[in-house]
Amino acid sequence: MNDGEARLPAHVEISGLIRAVQAEGGFASVLSKGERDAGTILVICCENGRNGRLYERMPDLDGGRKWTLTKSEGFEKPLEFSEYWQRRAKSDPDCWVLELDIDNGERFVGITGTES
Repeated sequence: MNDGEARLPAHVEISGLIRAVQAEGGFASVLSKGERDAGTILVICCENGRNGRLYERMPDLDGGRKWTLTKSEGFEKPLEFSEYWQRRAKSDPDCWVLELDIDNGERFVGITGTES
């Protein structure tokens, strides 16, 4: 999507993601609620509450915004991951944090295959 294209309101996109994940038998939950229409969305993809991967939309060279892996949950420091997204949500009150707990949750935001 480039800057000239219309953007879905954040709450509509969040609701759609939750319904899609639940329809596939997964669990989706809003961990932090942001600005209703124009809030930034962070998506945590995990399986059975483990192996979390945090994605957010970042500007690309074409002027669009694509989902980018920002942080992965590490086994050495398990609390570091949750502390990171909580800090982000606290520092940006417009920010939404959505957890998608389902195998290959990335597919719900249009990412094919998981990044390593």
